[in-house]
Amino acid sequence: MKGIQEIKEELKAASEEELPALMEFYAQDARKGVQTALGQAKKRLERLEQEYQRTEAMKAFEHKYEHLGYVCGIDEVGRGPFAGPVVAGAVILPKDCNILYINDSKQLSEKKREELYDEIMEKAVAVQVGYASPARIDEINILQATYEAMREAVSKLSVTPQILLNDAVTIPGITIPQVPIIKGDAKSISIAAASIVAKVTRDRLMKEYDKIMPEYGFASNKGYGSREHIEALRKYGPTAIHRKTFIRNALGEEK
Repeated sequence: MKGIQEIKEELKAASEEELPALMEFYAQDARKGVQTALGQAKKRLERLEQEYQRTEAMKAFEHKYEHLGYVCGIDEVGRGPFAGPVVAGAVILPKDCNILYINDSKQLSEKKREELYDEIMEKAVAVQVGYASPARIDEINILQATYEAMREAVSKLSVTPQILLNDAVTIPGITIPQVPIIKGDAKSISIAAASIVAKVTRDRLMKEYDKIMPEYGFASNKGYGSREHIEALRKYGPTAIHRKTFIRNALGEEK
């Protein structure tokens, strides 16, 4: 007879496909430790089922428009920071997409975003990002720069989508039909995937900037206006990646 700890480890290591048969196999083992482990395994399966249902619910817009062809989710990150670019993501997922835990990137831990980024890049039909630099943001304003980054992301896709699902906006200058969805990154799996790709891409970039300009804490604040960031701006002045129109207002408000 296997020891309790061994059975615990076996149940813990089992895939979701293997788990039901294992649970049935050990169901008659009356030892308290085994029954506790079986209870934990049951809860794990219940959580997985809830996640399947949540993910399936996030495909409602994709299912609504998939008859048109490729459905592309669009989202951006970095509209608010004092430094760094605004980054837009464009993601086309396969119709039978089975990636669990995709959600609005703000609801996920950095570790989970990184894991999902790799899975999205592996399984997506097409993925691209677009950028608008701090200088461009200063030149044409953040909204227009965001649209520009979104257009760039769409234009670089390896396949042409038949419809775009956007997080709340309608992008000017694009002929592809668009569906703006309020809080789309929490309602559409494609938009959520785009938000993850854009967020991970931008965060990695800000970490690289931090290596060159460590005074500003870009690795931790990602260019946003934290107290430490504002203090560093006052002490060292702005860099080439700071948005002049943003810091002028921010530093003025702090006076």
